[in-house]
Amino acid sequence: MSQPSVRTKILLVEDEPILGGMVSDYLREHGFEVALESRGDTAVDRILGETPDAVILDINLPGCDGFEVCRRVRDQYTGPVVMLTARASEVDEVLGFECGADDYLSKPVRPKALLARLRVHLKKHPMAEDATAGPIRIGALMVDPARRMVQLEGGEIEISSAEFDVLYLLAQNAGKPLSRGEIFQTIHGIKFDGLDRSIDLRISRLRKKLGDDPLHPKRIKSIRGTGYLLALES
Repeated sequence: MSQPSVRTKILLVEDEPILGGMVSDYLREHGFEVALESRGDTAVDRILGETPDAVILDINLPGCDGFEVCRRVRDQYTGPVVMLTARASEVDEVLGFECGADDYLSKPVRPKALLARLRVHLKKHPMAEDATAGPIRIGALMVDPARRMVQLEGGEIEISSAEFDVLYLLAQNAGKPLSRGEIFQTIHGIKFDGLDRSIDLRISRLRKKLGDDPLHPKRIKSIRGTGYLLALES
């Protein structure tokens, strides 16, 4: 894969100087321009003012934590936000996605995995699809890739960027079951390890927002031994 342009700007929000320096050096070696920020409250202003191409965000930060940073910028900042943190609990991961993070990686840092996921997210922001691509309509559901918007029965549904990626992929393949591995690899650009639960978490959130019964879903169905399917009729 070709290296990104030097103009690709990353804001790394990390208060550990040694780790911040290590990640910055690694990304610079692969062609990125990296700026460091150690405080959460200052990071909000920098993200909105400098509009970097992507943000790598720690959670435990002085000023305000990474969750709050993500909440404050998400409505205005459209680039990918990758959380990189020592907080590896499922609760924190769910909260990260609810705040609008596109990805959630646990420390210790795996540089190659971080680089791979970062490249994938940068490629699809804005979406790799043609900006003129029309919306996909499935019954009362409408998924618009150009505006990254979802409507159900004419009303707009607020979903995170990470949730949109999953729903759009399912909509593109409506009526066809997709495995967790297929969904994960398409979204993240790396092979599914069988352990990551981010896809399941996003599906759970999507069902709730689309009014789908989690015990007996009719819109986003679980396919035993396979993965998930967006039904053509619900």
